[in-house]
Amino acid sequence: MGMFDMLGKLGEMKTKMEEVKKRLDEITVRGEAAKGQIKIDLTANRKVQSIEIDDRFFNIENKAEFIDQLEIALSDALEKANNVSESEMKAIGKDMLPNIPGLF
Repeated sequence: MGMFDMLGKLGEMKTKMEEVKKRLDEITVRGEAAKGQIKIDLTANRKVQSIEIDDRFFNIENKAEFIDQLEIALSDALEKANNVSESEMKAIGKDMLPNIPGLF
């Protein structure tokens, strides 16, 4: 593969990555905690879309538990968003870059 071919591939890869970022904004993942009483929706680009808290769960007496469960739900949603993003980026890399052992 020549130098100009590689430059062309890099430009094409940049375009594909921008397309993936746009697509990731359209993918929503949900993190849950407290048996579904706390739900957080994020885009695959890790932007918070919504937070839902069941009224039965939230009261001032269990504030520490509430905070713990909120952190669990957020971590769950972030992990799912990262997994989607990572798999989308890997797919681009495999399609665009030469076969370099250990790269993907």
